[in-house]
Amino acid sequence: MQLQDILSEIEHIAKNTVKSEALAVDAQGKWPEDSIRELQQAGLGGLVVSEELGGHGQGLHAIARACEILGEYSGSVALCYGMHCVGSAVIGAKATEQQKEEFLKPIAQGKHLTTLALSEPGTGAHFYYPQTQLLALSDNEFLLNGSKSFVTNGSKADSYVVSTAGVDPEATRDEFSCLVLRNDTAGLEWGPDWKGLGMRGNSSRTLLLKDIKVPSHSLLGEVGDQLWYIFQVVAPYFLTAMSGTYLGIAQAAFNEARQHLIERSYSHSGTTLSQNSILQHRLGMLWAKIERTRQLLYHATREGDNGNPAAVLPILASKAEVAHCCVDVVNDAMTLMGGIAYSQQSRMDVLLRDARAAHVMGPTTDILYTWLGRGLLEQPILDS
Repeated sequence: MQLQDILSEIEHIAKNTVKSEALAVDAQGKWPEDSIRELQQAGLGGLVVSEELGGHGQGLHAIARACEILGEYSGSVALCYGMHCVGSAVIGAKATEQQKEEFLKPIAQGKHLTTLALSEPGTGAHFYYPQTQLLALSDNEFLLNGSKSFVTNGSKADSYVVSTAGVDPEATRDEFSCLVLRNDTAGLEWGPDWKGLGMRGNSSRTLLLKDIKVPSHSLLGEVGDQLWYIFQVVAPYFLTAMSGTYLGIAQAAFNEARQHLIERSYSHSGTTLSQNSILQHRLGMLWAKIERTRQLLYHATREGDNGNPAAVLPILASKAEVAHCCVDVVNDAMTLMGGIAYSQQSRMDVLLRDARAAHVMGPTTDILYTWLGRGLLEQPILDS
C-alpha cells in the first residue's frame, strides 16, 4: 500500500468517524474509541511496523502526514493514534523474535494498541531522566517501582513502553533502560480519569508501578539502552507525531476562519467579510505561516527517513515552530471571526483549548530551542 493510498484511507476515516465524534470526545472527555478502532480495523495500526511483519513499513514522514490529517478533525484522535505509532516504532527498533510475535504482528493486524509511558511527576518535561527503579531479581526477572504521568491512551492500550533508571545502583542518569509492559501485568494501578482543559479525549492518566515483577524478555534492547532509544527513536517519532497533530489543529482553525470570512455578510451593505482588504491580508499571513511551518516539518521528516544524522536539528525545530504556529493561528483566527468564535462548545472553543498544549507537552518549546542551539554550537544536547 503506497503512502498516498494510506493517507487517503486516513482522510476518509477522519472526515467521517473522527469528525462525527470529535465534539462528543471533547464535551464528555471520553477516549475516542470509535475512531481508534476504525483506524486499526482499516489496517492502519501497523503504519510503522515493518512489511515483513505485516505492517506498512512507513516512517517519520508518514506519521507527520497522518497526524496532520487526523488533527484537523480531532487533536485527541491524532495524539492517541500518534502515540500508538511512536510506541510501535520503539518496540520495533530492536525487537526480539518473541517481541515481534507478541507485540508487532498483533499491532499490524489491528489487534493491539500500544503507547508511551515516559513522563514522571518528579521530572516533569525532562522525561528523558526517569526515576522509576528497575531491580534485577534474577537473570529472568526484574522488579519495577515508580510512577508515570500523562500516559496517553492510559488504561486503554494493550501495552506500555516504560522507561526506567539503570539496573546498576551506581549507574549514571544517562544509563537507563526501556521495557514494554502488557496491560494485564499484575500490579498496574491507574490514577483518576483525565480532566484536561484541552486534549480531553487523550485518557492521559497516571500509572502507578508498585512492586511489579517483569520478565527479562520485556526489556527493549539491552540494559542502559534508553538514551539510544530517546534520540534515535523516541524523540524523532514523538516530536513528529506532536508536530503533525498541532499542524492539523492550526489548519482547522484557518479553515474555520476562511469559511467565516466567505459566508459572513453585513446586512447594511450586503458586502462579505471576504471583500475587506485588511482581512484578506491577515488571512494571507496565516496561510503563509502554516505553509512554511508545514514545509519545515516535511523536510525534517524526509531527511530523518533518509537516515541523515543532521535531521535531528530540523526535527527539534519543527515541533517548536509548529507550537508557535498553532497557538498564533488559532488566536488570530478567533480574532478574525469575532464574537461568534467565543461560543462555548464551538469548534473554535475546542481548537483554542487543544492548541494550548502545544507548548507544554514535553519537551517544551523552550527546551527544544535550547537543544537546537546546543546542537548548532556542537555542544552536548542534554545537560552534563
